[in-house]
Amino acid sequence: MTAVSATPQQLREALATRVVVADGAMGTMLQAQDPTLDDFEGHEGCNEVLNISRPDIVRSVHDAYFAVGVDCVETNTFGANLSALGEYDIADRVFELSEAGARLAREVADGYSTADRPRWVVGSIGPGTKLPSLGHTTYAAIRDAYQANAAGLIAGGAHALLVETSQDLLQTKAAVLGAHRANREAGTDLPVIVQVTVETTGAMLLGSEIGAALTALEPLGVDLIGLNCATGPAEMSEHLRHLARHAQIGLSAMPNAGLPVLTKDGAHYPLSPEELADAHDVFTREYGLALVGGCCGTTPDHLRQVVDRVRGREIAPRSPRHEPGAASLYQSVPFRQDTSYLAIGERTNANGSKAFREAMLAEDWEKCLEIA
Repeated sequence: MTAVSATPQQLREALATRVVVADGAMGTMLQAQDPTLDDFEGHEGCNEVLNISRPDIVRSVHDAYFAVGVDCVETNTFGANLSALGEYDIADRVFELSEAGARLAREVADGYSTADRPRWVVGSIGPGTKLPSLGHTTYAAIRDAYQANAAGLIAGGAHALLVETSQDLLQTKAAVLGAHRANREAGTDLPVIVQVTVETTGAMLLGSEIGAALTALEPLGVDLIGLNCATGPAEMSEHLRHLARHAQIGLSAMPNAGLPVLTKDGAHYPLSPEELADAHDVFTREYGLALVGGCCGTTPDHLRQVVDRVRGREIAPRSPRHEPGAASLYQSVPFRQDTSYLAIGERTNANGSKAFREAMLAEDWEKCLEIA
């Protein structure tokens, strides 16, 4: 079949009607190919540099995922942001590495895309290493840097922007608004997706509950909201249930391959490909997810099973109950007025009731309860 470039609008339409399958882990796949210090241009561990120095390695990862049937891949730009690149003293390369990462993914995607089977590129926007809520950096600085990150992804041909592994609601807001600004500046309308990371504690790193995240982020004009990283699907289930009951926008999930187990050979992720497929089977049927994939520890074998099980499935209907409210960093408070009957124990008044005062002074608590 003749290759045909897919469009952002096709992706938005797909996410509104059927289950779209994304790829799995990127970093471990790159490291498995043993890039050298020269490949990293002296910046050991900075995977984003490989977009320039070793595009063949990056292309091979995208190719491995498309080959098993996924609909979209994420760009190798998770750390292409101000704080992460700043640790290598290359913060001035945010746009360059973002654009290169999107361009590489787009070249591979276009090679697989056909008129009846479009393939897309989702631009990865990671959290960085600084939390503005803790005063590590300023909101304006990271917002502007995220805008450059998103602008590079748009210039490179990404079909959507994914703000992922979000740990700080203020950082997440900065990334979302930076993405919107980049869209406006480029005259584009790429879908913007947000995925927060809920730890095994049941909250985000700074203590935010999933309800607080939904209340704070849904009004920002994002297309989908969901979870990724930190845990496996079992630990995500209740948080996804909350989103399914209350979110008025589409949902996504990209869990790790379980919780890592330390072995003599390093960290091992125990979740099998079949178990990941089982989880997404449940998530798509019960919670109405539109976008599924994998995070740390997941491989093309995992995603092959997910594709076979859920790809193209009609999105399960939901009847979300929207509850207007406001959110602090930690929790959501609904705008709900309590008009129920309020009983006031007027007799428990030491000034107005001689009997209560005497019982209280005598520390006769049983008598106090009788009067109340």
